Parts: sequence; C-alpha cells; structure tokens
Amino acid sequence: MTKSLQNIGDAVVKDLTPFISEHTLNTICETAMGISLRRMKSFQKHYRNAVHKMGELVVYRLFRQWLRYDWVFFLTSKGREQKKILKTLHEFTEKIIAERKMYHKNMNGQFSKNLGKGTEEIDANDTEVIASRKKRLAMLDLLILASQEGSLTDIDIREEVDTFMFEGHDTVATSICFTLSLLAEHKDIQDCVRKEVNIVMQENEGKLSIKSLQDLQYLERCIKESLRLYPSVWFISRVTSEDMQLKSYLIPAKTMMFLNIYGVHRDPNFWPNPKIFNPDRFLPNKIRDRHFYSYIPFSAGPRNCIGQRFAMLEMKAMISHLIHKFYLEPVDYLKDLCIKADIVIRPNHPLRVRFIPITTKSI
Repeated sequence: MTKSLQNIGDAVVKDLTPFISEHTLNTICETAMGISLRRMKSFQKHYRNAVHKMGELVVYRLFRQWLRYDWVFFLTSKGREQKKILKTLHEFTEKIIAERKMYHKNMNGQFSKNLGKGTEEIDANDTEVIASRKKRLAMLDLLILASQEGSLTDIDIREEVDTFMFEGHDTVATSICFTLSLLAEHKDIQDCVRKEVNIVMQENEGKLSIKSLQDLQYLERCIKESLRLYPSVWFISRVTSEDMQLKSYLIPAKTMMFLNIYGVHRDPNFWPNPKIFNPDRFLPNKIRDRHFYSYIPFSAGPRNCIGQRFAMLEMKAMISHLIHKFYLEPVDYLKDLCIKADIVIRPNHPLRVRFIPITTKSI
C-alpha cells in the first residue's frame, strides 16, 4: 500500500474509500482465503461496488415493511437489481473458492494428509507442504477439508466465505478511512501517533509483529475514538427472548429491536463534548468509570464480532505504515461531509487526504 503511494514520488491526493477498500479486500483474501487478488483488479472492483450497492438495497428494503416478503420484493425493480448484484457477489466468492480448491488438488492430497501432523513428522523433502502449514493455512482451507469429509456442502462454504469477505474488508476499510481523515485534521494528534510508531519501528528494526502492534497504545486509542465517532456498523438488531420492561414500555418476547450504536456513541450522558475527537477518552482510568455498553463498535455479549481482534491489528498495521511514511493533510473535512448509512456507515462523497512523503518535507 505504501509502495503504491511512494512510486508516484510527490505528494498525492487519494479518495480514501476505494484506495483503502482495495487493500483491506486483498488482506482478508490472503489471510482468510489464502488467495492473492493481484491478478483480479477489475473483478475486485466490480465486487467492491456490488458490496456497497447491496448495503444500500438491504437498508432500502428494511425501512419499507411492505417489501418484507420475498415474493413482493422480487416483483419490484429493486428486487430484480438485487438478484443481479447477488450474482456478481457469488461469482467472486465462487472464483476464490475454485482457485483454492485447485491449489488443494495440485498438492495431490499432501495438504490434508499432513494437516494433523507436527512439522517434525513431515517428510523433510515436503518443503512446499511445510511452508503451506506455516504460512498458508487459511480459514477457507479448513472449510474445504470439512467439505471433503462431508461435513459441509459447497453452498455452506460459499455462505461462510461471503460473510468473511464482507465483514472482513468493508467495515475495516471504513474505519481506517475515518481514522486517517481525523488524524489528517488533527496534526498534533497525528504527530503523537507518528512519534509512537517511529519508536516501535526503531525498536523492532523497521518491522511490525503482533507483539509490537500491541505496543501502539496511543494509536489504539485514536482508532477507538474514531470508532466512537464513526462506528462502521451503526446499528445492530436483536430479538427479545422474553418480555422486557424498558422504562414505561413493555417489549414483548420475540420482538426485533434495533440498537442505534451511532446515537449511543454520541450521547452526552456518557460522552462529554461528544463531537470532539479526543483519544484520551480511552485512557484506562476513563474507561473504568464508564458504562460497559456505552461503547459497542463491535457489538457486545455472546454475539459480538468474532473478528474484532484481527480487525484492530489490521487497522493498526495499515495506519502505522502510512503514518510512518507520510504526513497526512486534509483535502475534504468531515464537518462538511454527508454521511450515508446503509449496513455500513460511509461518506456519501469523496473523502480525500493528501499523502506527503516524509523524505520530501523537513520535520
């Protein structure tokens, strides 16, 4: 990602959403699916556009109760449009699955045969298998092996891949975009983040491991504060398991409730000056005194986001590399921006930041 900016040489202005989204999609594909998208740029772009459009359609239908039933919805132009978009989404995930299955086939069964062994038990000549075990064991590999044992169907695999592909790239991309924009607008905070990143980089010979990423505490507070102001998933739904009294309201069992995370995160009862970007809200002593459910960017309870730790590490890794290599200056300001809320909250217009290579500007 930093190389694509450095190759240009001078300061460059980027619309953050497509730029960051491309790289988060690459990341989830390489880590969870074991597939590189470097040869599929055009196909990838169609997929990302389809994801955004699907989010709009889901919310469009959600707030129109007369479209609740499939037989009604699919008679409408929006319903027919959704079918076309689903076809694009499924074609992309099916291509990913097919490529990984071909990889398994080309391994001549060695992949699954050696999966349960320790590295010391594998033939010393099976260097590709060892490399695969150490570097290429992905979630999709486990799903494919389960299907070979009859535990999962092809549709089961596709549904799991669909979920991970969407949740693993679009929400993270949105969070990174808003965080970069906030850092660009707050130079003093950006400088503090850069100082922390530079120290950690120096201590680790210019490389970032999981351990060193965990040392970036100030950057983590900045990301958390960005997620407070602009939670990627701005609402969640839950179904009540029993009757529930909420102040003067009785909510019957089996009622679907929508929780407005965006509203909770900006409630002045929990957050003084809620519109101000202040990472110090997440200092340990501040967290202790706050209601547990006043901050829920990854939801909460037994149905919270299972990928939140991975997401935080990914956000830290991407942002820290950009901050280490570039100064950020705002082109578009968040106060002037219209926010579009489909499944994921996102800017309705380009959100541009100027990336200035640090080597071209004196500190």
